[in-house]
Amino acid sequence: MKKTIILSALMILLYSAAFSQDTEFEYYKSREIKTLLGRNREGGGYFAFTSGYSVIDGKHAVLFGGRLGWLASHSIGIGLGATGFINEFHYEPSLDMDVFLTGGYGGLYIEPIFLPRFPIHLSFPVLLGAGGISYISKESDINNNLVQDSEAFLIIEPAVELELNLTKFFRFAIGSSYRYPTAFDVGLTGTQKASSESIKGVSYMVTFKFGRF
Repeated sequence: MKKTIILSALMILLYSAAFSQDTEFEYYKSREIKTLLGRNREGGGYFAFTSGYSVIDGKHAVLFGGRLGWLASHSIGIGLGATGFINEFHYEPSLDMDVFLTGGYGGLYIEPIFLPRFPIHLSFPVLLGAGGISYISKESDINNNLVQDSEAFLIIEPAVELELNLTKFFRFAIGSSYRYPTAFDVGLTGTQKASSESIKGVSYMVTFKFGRF
């Protein structure tokens, strides 16, 4: 066990030494983004569209959303973000009709970005905010949706994304996040209600970013 720890430590030290002496990394550290007017800018901004998949209340669900952020020193984004969701229709015998859950949440977005000038890098966005969820019944004969119940909640959603610098003004990212909502119950008496555990879980997202990075 001790040998394994020592060997691992030596490998880390060797890798760190090699990486710190790498000319491309030195170039990266000294490189600054230039503007047409010749002035260096330590900030920027972007807007983004997101789309993804998750499981909500045991049913397949689609997610969609957006972000609007300001970049400080090219390495941390601060702004606003929002996500909407809807899960698939499923039959509820007590109502004799299809039902589904839909809702959304949004709030403050903080996004640390690791080595943002590298063509492929990581970011670690976190959303802190609030949202709401509705229990909807669908009368198929007249195609009418009726809100049966609604609840509000607070939420924190950390994520990790693999981001690609495709062009100077466009980035593409794939990643996953985990929702942590506060407690709630939504539904009708006599039906199986959905709780906060119904939306707590993993999402898989793709993100399209446009802006000055």
